[in-house]
Amino acid sequence: MNNKVILISIDGMRPDGFLACGNPFIHTMMEKGAYTLCGQTVLPSVTLPCHMSMFHSVPPQRHGILSNTYTPLVRPLNGLMEQIKNAGRVAAMFYGWEPLRDISRPSSLKFSQYIHSYAVESSDSELTDAAIACIERHSPDFVFLYMVETDEKGGHDNGWMSEEYLRRIAIAIENVKRVFERFGDEYNIIVTADHGGHERSHGTDMPDDMTIPLFFIGEGFTGGKQLSEVTILDVAPTAAALLGIPAAPEWEGRALVPNE
Repeated sequence: MNNKVILISIDGMRPDGFLACGNPFIHTMMEKGAYTLCGQTVLPSVTLPCHMSMFHSVPPQRHGILSNTYTPLVRPLNGLMEQIKNAGRVAAMFYGWEPLRDISRPSSLKFSQYIHSYAVESSDSELTDAAIACIERHSPDFVFLYMVETDEKGGHDNGWMSEEYLRRIAIAIENVKRVFERFGDEYNIIVTADHGGHERSHGTDMPDDMTIPLFFIGEGFTGGKQLSEVTILDVAPTAAALLGIPAAPEWEGRALVPNE
């Protein structure tokens, strides 16, 4: 395959929160995409380790990031952004939490924008606006859109499964809808969470923290098909296969592309 990909990460989105958020587009996602509501993240179930695993397809014990503080990799390996750059393709990133800049090495990105989540009413929506504008103008091969307000303003400030948490998920899903309606015919779209949460925290091996939803929408995926044994390590190999670029040899996940 040789397609373009939009990867959307909704921080801290639990599967039951996804189902309970009230946005009717969740049903379209389940009808149009191959998906699981029982995916697994990595331990510690913390934002930076989880995203490093999402992009490098190895557990934290291998990439060495065990907290939200970045440290240089003792045994460097290419992540998805580096594989995209090495293949001569173009990657873009839009994110609302500044430490995520370390998931890619310097010079791996052609376009990027950061908006602090507490600087505006909805950084998630403004970043979606920016991503849409970039895609319309430049058509990058890979776009990473990261939405943090479900975690920060929802889970940590008010509690997982609180009214505000569900409201923030509904906003995030509305942003997914906008991306899908504009680019669903041109891009494969992957939607995932990095981890879940409980009370006002996360990071443990509790099912509430470890279980995440994942959706794969586009060419090669059967709409409505429920996937099994999917983990966050499968995201990078799947995106690479859709882009038609090689996976790094160290990656441990599998490409979930049935019809190549």
